[in-house]
Formats: sequence, structure tokens, C-alpha cells
Amino acid sequence: MSQPPRQDNDWRAFVRNEWLLLVFGALTLALALLDPQPLTKYQGWLQLPTLAGLMGLLIAIQGIRDSGLVQHAAVAVVARAHSMRGLGLLLVAATALLSMVLTNDVSLFLIVPLTLAIGGMSNLPVLRMVVLEALAVNAGSTLSPIGNPQNLLLWQHAQLPFLHFVLAMLPATAVMLVLVAAFTLLWLPRERVELTPDTIDGQVTSRRLGAWSMAALAGMVLLMEYHRAPLGAVMLLLIFALLARSSLAKIDWLLLLTFAAIFLGLGHFTELPLIRHVLDQLDFKRPLTLYVSGIVASQLISNVPATVLLLNRTPDAIALAVAVNVGGFGVAIGSLANLIALRLAKQPQGLRLLHLVSIPFLLVSAPLVYLAWHWLG
Repeated sequence: MSQPPRQDNDWRAFVRNEWLLLVFGALTLALALLDPQPLTKYQGWLQLPTLAGLMGLLIAIQGIRDSGLVQHAAVAVVARAHSMRGLGLLLVAATALLSMVLTNDVSLFLIVPLTLAIGGMSNLPVLRMVVLEALAVNAGSTLSPIGNPQNLLLWQHAQLPFLHFVLAMLPATAVMLVLVAAFTLLWLPRERVELTPDTIDGQVTSRRLGAWSMAALAGMVLLMEYHRAPLGAVMLLLIFALLARSSLAKIDWLLLLTFAAIFLGLGHFTELPLIRHVLDQLDFKRPLTLYVSGIVASQLISNVPATVLLLNRTPDAIALAVAVNVGGFGVAIGSLANLIALRLAKQPQGLRLLHLVSIPFLLVSAPLVYLAWHWLG
């Protein structure tokens, strides 16, 4: 029986792995042909600072991986873990806490590689853990004005005091975190953590690369905080091209291209006259209307574009923040953090399992968060 040509297999694998890039690339091209816009519009939709920040993070984290620091940290974590549930709660808590201070994407770039390393030396169910971390990062980042892009945008737009924003978001965040913790305990098995001795390698292969990469990560986060992400990305690209070229070759450059296509396609879509007309028919001064609209918009176009779309249509920045953060659950596109987690993990059936968990999680959390925010916020 003849085997199909290798080129066909490669193409099918590319379509299967990069379907998101192909879908949004096609959407971007179709909208550009049907509704041409000035170049300045496309430049705004591309969100170059966000892409630059993502590139800088990819470079720094790849260097940390190649140095062996992640594997070393994994050995240290597993050595102190006794039960699967205890280890799971530790990783979920670390993900949520990091997302409050280092943003949701940075948190995932640190925790997901650690989770993969732990899974490689133990019986930890990696895909379940990554899905839980995606839930945790969406929940934890809700609390902080710098936890995710939509909060940062709303915080700066409304010019609210930092503490005021945190206290206003506390009821919604508390409900989400309690639900994530409860689901972690229910979903992870009761069994003890079992190590696979022949796969344990906690040696740091390059302390110099590890030190450079850790400094690069800290510097990149700092530059992102001061809106200098493109400068940081260019600096890291040059440094690694000179000192660690092999790390650059391992970076998932298609992830950057995928996000560029998503930003362009969704940015253009939200500017269509039909979309604007539909929004004009809604009364966003009503809390429930705004809440439902923010969640639904997030499911369709992701929560950051949804924030931009609704930002100037409501006087209540906190209400919109609660809505779009809850909207990060549900379908994968609801939050770009979901896509980052799945892409970093590269686990079979990852998208399917995320949806099996995250959509019911949205249906349970949305009414509970609304009640908590409405009565306690």
C-alpha cells in the first residue's frame, strides 16, 4: 500500500497546528479586500508594543529553558511535593499570584515551562494542569490594574487610584479564585506524586545563559511597564543573536505571526459599520446589559478588543473590567492568555480539553461574579 507524499503530511500537520493563524489570516485578507482602510488604521490594529513585548518574553524564556534553570526549579518543587492535589494547588496559586504583579502572559511564560518540566519527571497530568493554570491566570490577573492589558487600559482611561481599582475588583476576583481552587481539588487525582528517576536532571547546563536570560526577563518586564517594549525586544534580539543564536532558532515565531493576524482581523472587524450600528442600539448604562455585552463580546473577539470596543460607550470602567475579565473564560479566544498557555504546552487535544472545562466554568462563574460584584462591589 503506497504511503502519501511527505509534503502532504507536512501540510496537513501545518494546517492542524496553525489553523488559528490561517483563519485569522484569511479574515484579515478578506476584510482588507472588502473594506480597504488607510495604512495608519492597520498600524493601530497591529498593536506593535504588545507584539514586541511578547517577542521579548519569548526570547528571554527560551534562554531560561536552554540554561536548565527551569528543570532545576522543577526538581526543587517536586522534591517538596507529596500529593498531586497539593502540587496542583501550589502551581495554581503561584500562577494566580504572579499574574497580579507580572501580568498574565509573563506568569504563564514562567509557570507553563515549569509545569512541563515537572510533568517530564513525574506523574503530574500536564494538560489538566495547564488548563487549570489558564483559569488561574485569568482569575488572578483580574485583581490588579497591571494584571492584564484590559485592566491596564481601563485603569489608565478612568484615572482611578491603584488601591481603589483593587478593592473594587476584589469581590469578583475572590469568587473566581475560590472556584478555581475548588475545581483544582475536584479535578486532580488524590494519588501521591511519583517520580521517574531516569528522567530527573536538575543540572544547570549554562549558568551564564541563565543569568543573562533572567536579567533579560526582568528588564523586558520593566520596559513593558514603561511602554518601551519595542526597544527591549530589539535589544534582546541583538544580544541573543550575538551570544545565544541557537536559542533564537527554537522560538515559536509562528505564535507572533498568529497574534499579529488576530490583532489585525479583530481590530478591523470591530470597526465595521454593522458592528457599530448594533452597539448603538444597546443601553450600556444598565449594569446587566454592560456585563452580558462585555462577556459576549469577549467570546467573539477576545477581551482586549472587546474592552477597546466598549470603552467609550460606558461611564463605569469597573463594571466593564469585571465583564471582560469574566469573558476571559469560555472559548479559547476569550483571552489571549488561553492561547499562550495552549501554545506553550503543545499538548494533544489541548484546545478540546480547555473548552470542555472553560465553557462550563464561565457558565457557573458569570452569575456568581455578577452577584458578588453587584452586592459587595
